[in-house]
Amino acid sequence: MSTPDPSPSPAPSPLDFLAHADLPARWRGRERHVVLDLGLGAPARFDALRATWRGDAQRSERLIVLALDGPDSTDAEGGRVQWMRLDSQGDDVESALRPLQAQVDTFVLDARCALTPDLLRRLNRLAAPEARLVITQATATAAVVREALARHGFVVSADREGPPPDRPPLGGGEKTPGRLVLLPPPAGEGWGGGSARFAPRFTLPPPAAFRPPHRGPREALVIGAGLAGCAAAWALARQGWATTVLDRQPAPAQETSGNPGGLMHGTFNAPDSLHARWFRAASKLTARLARPAIASGAVAGDLRGFVRLEHRLDAAQAAEQLARVGLPDDYVRWLSADGARARTGLPVAMGGWFYAQAGWLSPGDWSRWLLAQAVSAGLARFQGDTAVAALHRDEAGGWQALDRDGRVLAEAPVVVLANANAADHLLNPLGTATGMQAVRGQTTLLAANTPGLRPPRAALSGQGYGLTLPDGRVLTGATSQPGDLDAAVRLSDHRRNLERAARLGLCRTTLAEAEGDALNVTGRVGWRATTPDRLPLIGPPIDRAACDAARQSGRRRLDGLRHLPRCHGEGHGLYLFTGLGSRGLTSAALGAQVLAAWVTGAPFPVDAALRDALDAGR
Repeated sequence: MSTPDPSPSPAPSPLDFLAHADLPARWRGRERHVVLDLGLGAPARFDALRATWRGDAQRSERLIVLALDGPDSTDAEGGRVQWMRLDSQGDDVESALRPLQAQVDTFVLDARCALTPDLLRRLNRLAAPEARLVITQATATAAVVREALARHGFVVSADREGPPPDRPPLGGGEKTPGRLVLLPPPAGEGWGGGSARFAPRFTLPPPAAFRPPHRGPREALVIGAGLAGCAAAWALARQGWATTVLDRQPAPAQETSGNPGGLMHGTFNAPDSLHARWFRAASKLTARLARPAIASGAVAGDLRGFVRLEHRLDAAQAAEQLARVGLPDDYVRWLSADGARARTGLPVAMGGWFYAQAGWLSPGDWSRWLLAQAVSAGLARFQGDTAVAALHRDEAGGWQALDRDGRVLAEAPVVVLANANAADHLLNPLGTATGMQAVRGQTTLLAANTPGLRPPRAALSGQGYGLTLPDGRVLTGATSQPGDLDAAVRLSDHRRNLERAARLGLCRTTLAEAEGDALNVTGRVGWRATTPDRLPLIGPPIDRAACDAARQSGRRRLDGLRHLPRCHGEGHGLYLFTGLGSRGLTSAALGAQVLAAWVTGAPFPVDAALRDALDAGR
């Protein structure tokens, strides 16, 4: 009689993963626990992980999971549980890891993860002290796994039981020991389970962003309460940091961020540039956050679509560009002239790009909403009528904001300059500067009963822009005048805005020709903080004097951002979040998350190339 085949071994359950990863014990008392899950079934493991985390009274303050599978992103528990899906080409694990910037406490691998030299080097670079590596399905025998790890920077002990052996502190850039855990594979795959310890080593200095210097109180001063400053407080609060937001005005968002409306949308080009990638990611995050705020009535705006008229392309050229980049229709698609007229309700004569997750927001409302999230969490306070004249670093390494008489207005271990063009006034005495340019912009606001006015159904831009406010008024503009510091609202600028509005079909050309009191419009003047590449400045500023000295001595590498000396050296505590230009509504939320990653050591929400493109040291 034949013997029946043995039943196949059941696949490891999510609870197996938790036990072999030494969770929940390893997250207790920690600021955050970061899991990188590169295996199939990551959403199920995430559900078990989150349930265990919620049920543990001694849990870490934050739980962050980076994964290949599942939704784009998920936030829960007021941002204390975060899921971030990695970009990859199918199951190409290495393409997902190549740009990742994080310190990982627990790795999860399975059969899709071939233990190539490149993959192992990248795991080495990402491993935090005391990291654990869990393989849910064996990709090879234990001996092969150990040999591969040993060849690529890991020290693996032979002893597989008990705590890590005592050993002297690691030097030369090495990390403290972690542990490799292989779960029992299906029968016949050559290994019966157990664990082996390892100590991953850096072969290069870790990026500056991975050396969070602030081990003391998690407190920061944020100077400026416009879009950047309010978003910075929001993002830092999500990482458990308390902020004091200082502004010279009595209330938040009173200067350029006080315009009644502004455009919020991504951009598109082929090939897909860093600029386009940044604004695509930023606009998608802003749309996801802002829609509930609009629905609640807290923020005025409309994100049901935006039309960017384009006279340089036809339908065939647009289709070719879209095919090259491969973006989905729910992000951007081409509209014919008829389609553009139907979307906007205006007699436009050309087609253009339609961004389905875009439109307009009230900058003031959006700024105050972001700040309110941090205040309601008990992690932010606003201090108005507070003009900061200088910064001073005290003997303990903290920062003090001083008024013009040298009195201390507020102090904290970290300071974030989110005060647009005024940042250079505070940076110059510290031996650095931003290189930004102040660009004057004047908007024009037309009353709802203006003769010949055509309020657009959807926000649009071409040569100028137009959007309809909830009360029927139409906002249009804006001028762009580099270096112009005139704060007065000028009739000549209104006429220029109205001429462009007429070409968009928003109003009659004759309105721009009106004289004196017959030109019945209002408007505001503000200054954009603009960088040469039109991307924000985020991160610690460069120490120019130290760079010059290093060049002269030749003793320090200066051939990459990671090697450049930052202002006030290691443990500086000085950061920039400025240079948002004319796209602050789009950039503020994601830019603030990048800033928070710099400050706190949390995983970066963008890849390495984008992080470097935004780096204040560039």
